[in-house]
Amino acid sequence: MKRKKHYTDTLIYTAVGVFHYLCADMAFPEEVLRIFHELAAVPRPSHHESRVADFLCDFARRHGLEYERDANDCVVIRKPASPGHENAPVTVLLNHMDMVAVSDGTCRFDPLTDGIEPYVEDGWMKARGTSLGADNGIGLSMALAVLADDDLVHGPLEVLTTTNEEDGMTGAAGLSPGFIKGRRVINLDSEDFDTITVGAAGAFLQTAEFVSAGIPASEGLRCFRIGISGGSGGHSGVDIGKNRINAIHELAALLYDSCPDLLVFSIDGGDANASIASACTAVVGVPETCCSGFSGKVHGNFERLRGRFTDGKNVRLDLCETVPDMRTAFCDASILKMIAALPCGMIRMHDTMPGTVMTSNNIGVVRTEGSVMSISCHTRSFSDTEMAETAGRISSVFKEHGAMVEVIMNTPAWQENGESEFIRMTESTFRDVLGFAPRKVAMHFVLEAGYYVNKYPGIEIACIGPRIIEPHSPGERVEMSTVYGICRVLTELLARLA
Repeated sequence: MKRKKHYTDTLIYTAVGVFHYLCADMAFPEEVLRIFHELAAVPRPSHHESRVADFLCDFARRHGLEYERDANDCVVIRKPASPGHENAPVTVLLNHMDMVAVSDGTCRFDPLTDGIEPYVEDGWMKARGTSLGADNGIGLSMALAVLADDDLVHGPLEVLTTTNEEDGMTGAAGLSPGFIKGRRVINLDSEDFDTITVGAAGAFLQTAEFVSAGIPASEGLRCFRIGISGGSGGHSGVDIGKNRINAIHELAALLYDSCPDLLVFSIDGGDANASIASACTAVVGVPETCCSGFSGKVHGNFERLRGRFTDGKNVRLDLCETVPDMRTAFCDASILKMIAALPCGMIRMHDTMPGTVMTSNNIGVVRTEGSVMSISCHTRSFSDTEMAETAGRISSVFKEHGAMVEVIMNTPAWQENGESEFIRMTESTFRDVLGFAPRKVAMHFVLEAGYYVNKYPGIEIACIGPRIIEPHSPGERVEMSTVYGICRVLTELLARLA
C-alpha cells in the first residue's frame, strides 16, 4: 500500500535534549510531541478527567470532526477515511486519558490542579519531580496527531479514549454496545517498543474500610512517628516481579515485630492503587513494657529487611518521638499483624512463560482519617480463577477484622489469537518499517481488552507502544527514538489496513 508520507530512520539529539530527525518530513512526530506537551498541561489523575475530556472534545471541534462523550467522560472522535478508502473497515485507536500522578517530594505538586513539566535529556523524555504520564499520554498524542493529519492514508477511524483506566476501568466497563463501530483495535498503551502485546493479566481491585471507636491512650505511653521512604515504587504490574520494597507491608511487619503490644494512632502510605508504595509513615504508642530497647529493635529489624529487596540500599528509616493529635489511638497492633500477613508482591511465576509473573498482589494505599482507616489491594493474574481465589482470601481477612469491603474493579484476563491476519499484518509492518520482528507477549498488567472482547463480539486487538520505563513513578520516562519508531509503524499500519 503506497503512502503519502515516508519517514527516514536517522535520529540525532542536541546537547539540550531537543531531538531532530534527518528526514524528508518530520511533521508527524513533531505534532505528536506538540500535542503531548499540551496534554501534559492538563491535570488528569484518575477519577478527575473532566478537563481532559473537555480538551479532547475541543480538539475534535477545532478539526471539524464528529465526536461523542458519554456519562463517564469517555470520548470517541470519528474521522472519515482518506479519499479512495471509504469502504475499508473501521479501525479503532484506543487509549486512556487518565494518568497515575505521583511526586518524588522535591516539588510542590497537586495532581488536581498542577500539570506536568516534561523535558528531554539524553534521548529520554522525563518530568520534573513527578510521573510523566507517557502512560498513556504519548499513545493518545499519536492518535490525536493522526486525526489532525489530512495527508495520511487510512480507512474510517474511531479514536476512543477512556477514563479511569488506572484505578478501576470504570470507563471501559460502562461503554455502551454502540459506542464504537470498529472491530480492529490498535491499542497504543504498551510500554515495550519491540513487542506486540497479545495478552494481559486480569485485575481485581478492592478497598477495605475499618471504623474504630478508638482506644484511650494510657499513662506512660510514649509515641513515635516512624516512616520508611526511598523505595523505587513503580507499576504494580510490570514492576511487581522486581522484588522492590512495599513500604506499607514492610512497615507494618517491622512495627509488629518490634512491639506487638503497641497502639496505632495512624498509618498512611502509598500514592496510587496501581503503584508499589515507596513510602509509609505510622504514629504509634509504645507502652512502658516495650519502651526499653524499642528503638534498637526497630533499627535492627529495618536493617534486616533492607537486605531482602533490590532497592533496599536506597530505603531510609525515620524515627522520632512525637505527640499525637489526639489521645485516643485508632486500634491495637492487630491491624499491623493483618497487613503484614497479606500477600504482597509476586505470589507465583507463570508455568509456561519464563520470567513472567503469573499471580501477584499489591497493597497500594493505606490512609487514616479520624475514625476510619482504608486499605487497597490490587490482585492480578493470568488465571481468572486464581485471581478470584486470591482476592477472595484477602477479602475474607479484611472482613474477619471488621472491615467493609468494596470491589472497585474485576477485569478478566485477555488473550488474543497471535496468529490472526491482523496480528500478522502488525508483525510484518514492524519488520518492513523498523527491520525487526517484534515479540508477541502477554504482560502482567491489566488492559481494557478483557472488557472489549466480552462487549464487542469479533473484536481484534493489537497493543503496541514506545519504550516507557518506570511508569506510575517519578522515574517514569519514554525513549524518544522509540516514539519516532512507533509513529512510523502506526502510520504505515493504518495505510495497510485501508
